[in-house]
Amino acid sequence: MKIKCYAFLFFILLSCFNLSAQPSKQLVEVIISPDESDWTYNLGEQAEFTIMVLKNKVPLKNIDIKYAIGPDFGYRELPLWEEGTLTAKKNTIKAKKFDHPGFLRCTATVTVDGKEYSSYTTVGFEPDRIKPTTTLPKDFENFWKQGKDELSQIPIEPVLTLMPERCTDKVDVYHVSINNIQGKIYGILAMPKKDGKYPAILHVPGAGVRPYYGKVSEAAEGFVSFTIGIHGIPVNLDEGVYRDLRAGALNGYQTFNLDDKDQMYFRRVYLGCIRSVDFIESLDKFNGEDIGVTGGSQGGALSIVTAGLDDRIDYLAAFYPALSDMTGFLHGRAGGWPQIFVDEFTNKPEKIEVSKYYDVANFARFVKAEGWYSWGYNDNVCSPASTYAAYNTIPGKKELHLFQETQHWTFPEQRELRNEWLYTKLKK
Repeated sequence: MKIKCYAFLFFILLSCFNLSAQPSKQLVEVIISPDESDWTYNLGEQAEFTIMVLKNKVPLKNIDIKYAIGPDFGYRELPLWEEGTLTAKKNTIKAKKFDHPGFLRCTATVTVDGKEYSSYTTVGFEPDRIKPTTTLPKDFENFWKQGKDELSQIPIEPVLTLMPERCTDKVDVYHVSINNIQGKIYGILAMPKKDGKYPAILHVPGAGVRPYYGKVSEAAEGFVSFTIGIHGIPVNLDEGVYRDLRAGALNGYQTFNLDDKDQMYFRRVYLGCIRSVDFIESLDKFNGEDIGVTGGSQGGALSIVTAGLDDRIDYLAAFYPALSDMTGFLHGRAGGWPQIFVDEFTNKPEKIEVSKYYDVANFARFVKAEGWYSWGYNDNVCSPASTYAAYNTIPGKKELHLFQETQHWTFPEQRELRNEWLYTKLKK
């Protein structure tokens, strides 16, 4: 029974697209090394890949290595430029020239003792020149101004319920309910018990449906910390409730009402992030000045959206922002999660048009808050082309921390850097 429970928990973590730890190592390692140490090339150059296969840290000899090379297409099928077979003795392959800003992926597969092992490496070509494929609707600013005006007419009416089982000698923890358009926003608030005024951090969630626990250790370091869910349901319920919603009513929520900009699922979500800032501003222990927002994947997207819509945000820190340049697939490159516009169901003019009102690349144009960003070239959920498309349009002060080999996860060092940067900025 315990084994089944652990397996289920791992599946849920994967489905949330918000893994924070490295995947476990396998017995056989397939290592693909580009000839540029930073994995980045100039246009017109040819990337060269060297493939090694290790078992117990020792290179395997006389083994066939199947490879494929083509433009990065997220987790969709790779558009092949070339495929073939190498041997461990002749294990280097040079790709043809790449002539536009973007990313190229090399995948390698081997079979050892009847089991298949594979890996991939993605290299960039002048990614700083990548531009969004999506376009900004003429009424984009007015559309969201009307949304914020509608929200402002709704009283916050916060309900804070102390959670004694989660409190510590330094931190009080509350389950919170606040009014939003079309329902409520729920979250976990953690605040220092000690009297005083503190900077605040809004934590916005990665994709999925789950409970939340708050950032107690963060509050202990002197922050008002508010972690929200986005689905309008309490975030302290039994896991079975979320499991049923994942499989039922909220399955595929990311494309609900994609053909109606006024009813699209993320309208309530985006405005709910603004309402969460309203709530933070109402707290007696907030210092009234310093607010940061942070998250990864869908949470990275919501961090940029919140900063783009609300100038009360001073700092943002985003890992691999989702919902970025979603129309990329219509232009021959990977679009951001949820990787739509690849079939007849979504490739409709009205859905493409509505997506523009919710695409992070368009909100990025209005971000003035100072920002810290991080992702890897190997991310096949939030493709690097999509995240660069958003990042490159941000006019505010920004810094990008690349960890090239990471996929849709982070190294501990990344999270440490994020925390150090955000905490230092908010406490300066």
